[in-house]
Formats: sequence, structure tokens, C-alpha cells
Amino acid sequence: MVRVRSCVISLLLSAAMVVPALTLGCGGNHDRVYDADHGDYHTWNNSETVYYQQWETENHYDHKDFKVRSKDEQKQYFDWRHKQPVR
Repeated sequence: MVRVRSCVISLLLSAAMVVPALTLGCGGNHDRVYDADHGDYHTWNNSETVYYQQWETENHYDHKDFKVRSKDEQKQYFDWRHKQPVR
């Protein structure tokens, strides 16, 4: 009986250490980009990527990573983005 109890306690402690590590990994690796003109952050996730690709298409830009765009183009995107309805 003591051996079973010891195994159950070990399993529970192991689970208590493993579960947080697994759930943090499921959150993904999303960058946050600060929009100084509007004073807010944009979490760069799949949703923001859809908006960004729509902006590139509407403005006839070739695809380029947001971080390598000029400050002026980034400002244009954020201005456009703040005019879009929230989905």
C-alpha cells in the first residue's frame, strides 16, 4: 500500500512539473510589435498575418517580412490596420 501511494505521489509531482512546460509550448512564439503612433502593441499571430497580407495585396507591395519594411511602410500598415474592423 505504501509503495502504491509513493508511486501515485511521484506521478502527481511529475505531472505538476511537466504540464506547465507543455502548455507554455502550445502558446506559440508570437512577437509583439509596438505601434508608437497609436500607442499600442500588435501581437503578430496568424490573425495579424492575414491582415498584413491583405494590406500588401491592396497596396500592391511584394511580400516582405514586416520587420524589414521601412519605418514609413510600417506606419502606413499600422494606419491602415487601425481602420479595419476587428474580426
